[in-house]
Order: sequence, then structure tokens, then C-alpha cells
Amino acid sequence: MKLGIEGKWALVCAASKGLGKGCAKALVLEGVNVVITARGAETLEATATELRALNPDVKVITVAGDITTPEGRAAALAGAPRIDILINNAGGPPPGDFRNWTRDDWIKAVDANMLTPIELIKSVIDGMCERGFGRIVNITSGAVKAPIDTLGLSNGARSGLTGFVAGLARQPAVASRNVTINGLLPGPFDTDRMKTMLSNWAKRDGKPYEEVAASRVKSVPAQRMGNQDEFGATCAFLCSVHASYITGQNVLMDGGAYPGTF
Repeated sequence: MKLGIEGKWALVCAASKGLGKGCAKALVLEGVNVVITARGAETLEATATELRALNPDVKVITVAGDITTPEGRAAALAGAPRIDILINNAGGPPPGDFRNWTRDDWIKAVDANMLTPIELIKSVIDGMCERGFGRIVNITSGAVKAPIDTLGLSNGARSGLTGFVAGLARQPAVASRNVTINGLLPGPFDTDRMKTMLSNWAKRDGKPYEEVAASRVKSVPAQRMGNQDEFGATCAFLCSVHASYITGQNVLMDGGAYPGTF
């Protein structure tokens, strides 16, 4: 299926590895020019080299920096002549017990996982509406739909973003202009973030890492972790011309782990 987005420009946040990289890869394969950003310049440049090899016809621009800062956002946005596609993504805050979190911990989580995406959306949405095309995908978490007890910082901040987007995406001035905003909610994927969580759970429960990891996989009906390529492919479809009637939705990718109907 041709996705109809060849020649578009995308900004993909936290794209040097993991799910962000998977999204950037899928977009590049569809002929989308990408600006990729992350904190680590060396890993970011290595990823850019990989992406350019996948499709020499597209432009891959790197902007190393902290997207949660005004300076980092300005630099990333300046990397492209326009932003047709925005993939919001940021590493989640650490797990823990809410009794141990300070106000600063909460502000940091909300800033990274709620306010930063909103600021980026604010920067690009009017241009998208004027041009009559825009795709915004917020990578959040399956915990938005089924909260995880130790991820309170993430549950709160990402749910706040989800609630905000639910209203914005449905504004006629946005939806009628072929601009969509959706959430993509990963469950257990084979990422560094997941490895860190499994290590923390193993330490908390006094069990070997391998045992905890096997138990997590067993809890997923698909009996495996997700991978970045299938995540990226779903992201690319949400950015396609074929997904213009999908907006304000939260697409859960968790191998069937969520037990509910809705």
C-alpha cells in the first residue's frame, strides 16, 4: 500500500533508538524527509546513517538537543522547511512510590510528557491547517488505558496529554482541515525502557531478571514483546493519506494484553 506521504517533512522526537527510531525508519521508507532529534549526538548520527542507507532519496537531518527545553524545540523545528508530520515522543519518568516523589519530580514528568508535546503541537498546527494536511502522533503508553501502579508519574502526565488532545483533535477548525491527532500506546516492547523496568521489578521482588522477563512475556497473549518495526509501520499508517478519517483516537499496541472491550 502506498501511503501517499512521499516528499512530506516529519519531525520525530527521541528518534535515535527504540520506538522513535522505528517510526523514523518507517517514514523514511515511505519517502518522507525527516528531522530526528535526541539528546545523544553520537547515537543520533549513527541512526541517521542507517536511515539514509534505507532511502537515499530522502533528507535526514539530525538535531541533537533536549526537546523538553525551549531551545531544543526551536532547534528541532528549524531543521525543516515545514513540519507536515509530528511524532511526539519522550522517555518516560522513572517508576517508584508516589510517597517518595517531590513536586519537582511531578513538574519534570509533566513538562516532558505533557507540556513539551503540547508546545510542539502549538508550533506546527496552524501551518498544517493552512496547508490542508497534518499528522500528529503522540507516542504515550498502554498505561494511559490500563495504569501501572509503579508508573504514577507517567500515568498522570501522559493521561493529561491524552485528555488535552481529545478536545483539540475534535475542533472543526482542525479536523476539517485534514489535520489529525492520535495517540499510539505501546504495551510491552523490546526497548531499553522495558529492560530498565524489568530490572527494577526484579530488584524489587528479589528475583532473577530472566524470570521476571519471562513472566512478563507470558502475561501477553501474543507471547512475545513487540518490536520497533511493527510499531513504526502502525505510526506511518496513521500519518498516511488513508488515515484522514481517524482522529482523536488512542491506538493500543500491546499484543492483546489489555483485557477490556473498549
